[in-house]
Amino acid sequence: MKNQYFGDISDYRKYGLLRSINRAAELKTLVAWMLTEDDGSTDGQKLNYLSSDKKWSGHDSELFNTLKQLIAQHPDRAVALIEQSELLPNTEFFSRLVPDDALGRGKWFNQLLERSSQCDLVFLDPDNGLEVKSKPYGRSKSSKYVFKRETEQLWQSGKSLLIYQHFVREKREVFIERMLSDLAELTEDSSLAAFTTSHVVFFMLLQPKHARHADSIVSEVHQSWSGQIDLYKQTSL
Repeated sequence: MKNQYFGDISDYRKYGLLRSINRAAELKTLVAWMLTEDDGSTDGQKLNYLSSDKKWSGHDSELFNTLKQLIAQHPDRAVALIEQSELLPNTEFFSRLVPDDALGRGKWFNQLLERSSQCDLVFLDPDNGLEVKSKPYGRSKSSKYVFKRETEQLWQSGKSLLIYQHFVREKREVFIERMLSDLAELTEDSSLAAFTTSHVVFFMLLQPKHARHADSIVSEVHQSWSGQIDLYKQTSL
């Protein structure tokens, strides 16, 4: 996540998903932004949806109207704006920048793990998603990814997980199935689900003690976000 992305169309959907989970399940959440430095690109400029109230506000009018107001009042966009709002109740935030170097990354993750101790669900919000071979741990731009070792350690600490993932240049169904299979191996006895949007997929991994919330979460997301955030129908798992 970069501060420059705050409030764009993907952010609207992302916060909508978090709010749906919050309404459907009493899971104390830690949002780990996995912040990286703004890069001066035009990424995060998809704000035209804020001018189309009729099309977009119906999914979550409180969220839509508040984001619209925040963007209008704060040209210097930052995740601190939603942290300071009341849009994500029962939620804590971990906002440290993610370092690239291995030593710094290890310290960053240990702080995240400690911060999550009193939470049920950790949302990991990397720039790109789960690790790729071309950006190994400790190398340049590895901060854009969450690593399997981190996913596994959070799971073993008893946390349910929600992970942000960009689509890659691979047939989407094949990609999602492959990622779900990998995550199933890392998270024993997890209840897995994938929520798709036009550009990203969110992987939800519920601990056995939280699995009872799965149906109500899916129902809540469908009720508010059908056509924008949809449950992926698994074929091989």
